[in-house]
Amino acid sequence: MITYVIRYFIMEVIFTPVFRRYVKKQAPPLQLAIQDEVDRVIADPNRGEDKKGDLAGYRVHKFRFHRQEYLIAYEAAEQELLFVMIGTHENFYRDLKNYLRECSQ
Repeated sequence: MITYVIRYFIMEVIFTPVFRRYVKKQAPPLQLAIQDEVDRVIADPNRGEDKKGDLAGYRVHKFRFHRQEYLIAYEAAEQELLFVMIGTHENFYRDLKNYLRECSQ
């Protein structure tokens, strides 16, 4: 658990095990790019696109690294930022829905 002080209030930042595992398996340059994007989301939680339907309540931030598009799914609450999943665009939404379905059971 990491806590950041941003704009005079404390926001708790939480990374799911799936998110941590994905980042850990990547090469160091991509890990640094992911950290930069996470910092951007922390600075402005409304940055990502608000999802609808099954993924209502979640946001997805997109970024490119070496001509590959990556997506970061997160949930922003008033005092908490939960980074749920990260991955390439291919099958990302399907995998995210499956993960959220597993967690809810």
